[in-house]
Amino acid sequence: MFSTQPDTTRTTTDRATAAVWSGPEKGFSITTVPLPTLLPGEVLVETELATICGSDLHTIGGDRPTPLPTVLGHEAIGHIVGIGGQAATSDGGTLSIGDRITWTIGTSCGTCRRCRRGIPQKCLTVRKYGHEAMDDHWKLNGGFGSHVHLVAGTGLVRLPRDLPAPVATPANCATATVTCAARRVELTAADSVVVIGCGMLGLTAVAYARELGVESVIACDVDPTRRDLARQFGATAALPPEQLADAATELGADVIFEVSGNSRAVQSAFEIVDMGGRIALVGSVSPAPEVSFEPSGYVKNLTTVVGSHNYRVDDLTEAVDFLRRTDKQQLFADLIPDSLPLTEIVAAVDLARNGVAPRVAIDFGGTAQTDVPGPFDQPASQ
Repeated sequence: MFSTQPDTTRTTTDRATAAVWSGPEKGFSITTVPLPTLLPGEVLVETELATICGSDLHTIGGDRPTPLPTVLGHEAIGHIVGIGGQAATSDGGTLSIGDRITWTIGTSCGTCRRCRRGIPQKCLTVRKYGHEAMDDHWKLNGGFGSHVHLVAGTGLVRLPRDLPAPVATPANCATATVTCAARRVELTAADSVVVIGCGMLGLTAVAYARELGVESVIACDVDPTRRDLARQFGATAALPPEQLADAATELGADVIFEVSGNSRAVQSAFEIVDMGGRIALVGSVSPAPEVSFEPSGYVKNLTTVVGSHNYRVDDLTEAVDFLRRTDKQQLFADLIPDSLPLTEIVAAVDLARNGVAPRVAIDFGGTAQTDVPGPFDQPASQ
């Protein structure tokens, strides 16, 4: 069971507060638990900000099976308030109490065959924040809590003190997912890029490609508001789907980021990819209608297709560096216009599902010990 460890977990309180998710019928309850005793290699973080991701909404809507009860949320940042032994960043830097950090969405053992092959995000023993059942030792296992208990095998990345919280918080999901996909398709400044889907991932992909020096970035989305945002993030063309093929023929489609997950959009990526082009399939994380293609054309076209899901810790490091150096920081901050306290988790989720913004934040300026009723009666949004 949990017990307080004053020498390494001292904060303004000896208890943590979390929004515990017990399924669509029971919903959320705000619960307090003692702070954990940290094992070697573990870190306790006091949460600064968390954001509600699409996968959280899928779980809440009953569309994604998740062990229960759990603390949802994986996009979060915070300050270290406890260390079990020693803690280090991915590049070997020493971490201390008070450091501001982000962390990988899951753990990796570093020794299994998948880790040795360079895909630690698919570690055979991976445990993912916001996706696991609470147990006696690991109750604070998601971002929707005043503290997050980071277990051994989690990649840790230091955050600049001056990087605004709304900019930094999506780094360990949306931003790192994009930097990983860009690495996997070997994106270069010489490529002509197409981004299909202009939500959080797509807008990040547009900005990242432009920051790397890509001159031509076509953004495609059915929503004119999202297309306008894509232009602000640097898209040189922002078009509806029916105009995509002509634009790709004119401007090129060396690298395509498909981040919408829509089957028709996936099909269109295969239809427009240039000779020697590379397609990164990123958005298709749930079962969807099949797509089809005649293979000889892609053989002769020298097409490369990669699936990209989650990321490595070096991708997270690059994500943080990108957010630090980009001149689009204010635009990224504006993607998270709404912030609510943990006690208003239901209202925050409703805002997120209504699509008022790419992200809605949970601000941990203070939490109260009250119950929040369920269930939710609206379908999850994309």
